[in-house]
Amino acid sequence: MMNILKRLTPAKSPNGVAQLCRGKDATIEVCSKEQEVVIALGSNVGDRLDNFNQALQMMKKSGINITKHGCLYETDPAYVTDQPRFLNSAVRGFTKLGPHELLGALKKIEKDMGRTNGIRYGPRPIDLDILFYGKFRVSSQSLTVPHERIWERPFVLAPLIDLLGSDIESDTAASWHFLSNFSGGLFEAWDKLGGETLIGIDGMRRVLPVGSHLWDWSAKTSVMGVLNLTPDSFSDGGRFQSVENAVSRVRVMISEGADIIDLGAQSTQPMASRVSAEEELERLIPILEAIRDVAEEEGTLVSVDTFYSEVAAEAVKKGAHIVNDVSGGQLDSEMFNIVASLKVPYIVMHMRGDPTTMQNSDNLKYDDVCREVALELSSRVRDAELSGIPAWRMITDPGIGFSKTTEQNLQILTGLSRIREEIAKNSLAVSHAPLLIGPSRKRFLGELCNRPVATDRDPATVASITTGVLDGADIVRVHNVRDNYDAVKLCDAILGKTGFLT
Repeated sequence: MMNILKRLTPAKSPNGVAQLCRGKDATIEVCSKEQEVVIALGSNVGDRLDNFNQALQMMKKSGINITKHGCLYETDPAYVTDQPRFLNSAVRGFTKLGPHELLGALKKIEKDMGRTNGIRYGPRPIDLDILFYGKFRVSSQSLTVPHERIWERPFVLAPLIDLLGSDIESDTAASWHFLSNFSGGLFEAWDKLGGETLIGIDGMRRVLPVGSHLWDWSAKTSVMGVLNLTPDSFSDGGRFQSVENAVSRVRVMISEGADIIDLGAQSTQPMASRVSAEEELERLIPILEAIRDVAEEEGTLVSVDTFYSEVAAEAVKKGAHIVNDVSGGQLDSEMFNIVASLKVPYIVMHMRGDPTTMQNSDNLKYDDVCREVALELSSRVRDAELSGIPAWRMITDPGIGFSKTTEQNLQILTGLSRIREEIAKNSLAVSHAPLLIGPSRKRFLGELCNRPVATDRDPATVASITTGVLDGADIVRVHNVRDNYDAVKLCDAILGKTGFLT
């Protein structure tokens, strides 16, 4: 029987002429010079995350240019249930490979990574499936596209919605959208399976890989304790520059409920003078080495607050788990590439200019601060993804206090859910990512409450943290851990989060 690849809509080369290419088991394949594809990933054998990392690298070497990533999901096994839990996601990208060439490349990756012809739906180090290939249907003995079981699998539909949901009206995605057997397309298929109500229950959860663990940030709001290692911090400059004082402070913050310790060895307050990466490392590394064992003993994460890629790389080498970049990659052109190679979570913060220019009048001009912050964050995230940082490793921060007026800071604090909605228009996956806020002891709180001394702003900080958590913040960065931990715990109880109650 003849194998046929059908065009859903005309697909032409740049000169307007449809191209022909032959597949190994298709009579004729009609494709353009380059096609956009969606590929699902699954793994439940060995180091699942490392399997994903290897597969992504091998896909790139095979001629697949990945442009977007879905969220990362840990799911119960389907069909054959007596096996370990899976990691699942999907990626979107472009390739010049024909559909059967692409299939061959993916099967080779599976084989090279140790997949054997075991039981169907059984354990596997990596599983790679072509969900969509451009605007085409493929029907052959070895390949059916769109993948025939998309519509019955939540672990496939969830990352697919992440990838296509924000572009559902675009030319390519619309064609994929209408391939569904459901009249409402992908969203109706997802809703029929349970949609967002499926996320967070025992069988399926969104996770962010950090260290050797998978972090389900939805269970409770996380508290990030600030440890400033600079002599000129606006809040506690010079207090924790000695190893002894720093270790003591970390122990106190952990006892008060800190989930993350954020080390900063470069002041980023308005008009702060920039120090070199070398000087930053001199301040940072001795204290990082001293506190990492303390943090590890308590199961506490360590992040490094830096905009230098050199500092990020050395800090991760010395034990930091997270890179927190106030510039969102704008102050060091190598930051995205370095973080991609480090394979650690990356906090992308919104800021215009740098600490010396961020409060200039031009950088404070917004027509709609929530929409524009979301748009500019989305742009940074897109560039980070193209550099190889998956959406499932990103955390977003709207940058309260950075290139914002007092009124704009208030609009952000009460507009976090709207910022998520605006980010979703560009990337649904990133809109699901953890969202961090850091209003602690900021100048705008002092202006509003007539508190010129930073340490007198803790009550206002608690109020701002409460406002932010109730509107969707997942991580709060604070100086006073104890009081804000209590505020977060109350907010989580109101929101029905269970992490603090177990």
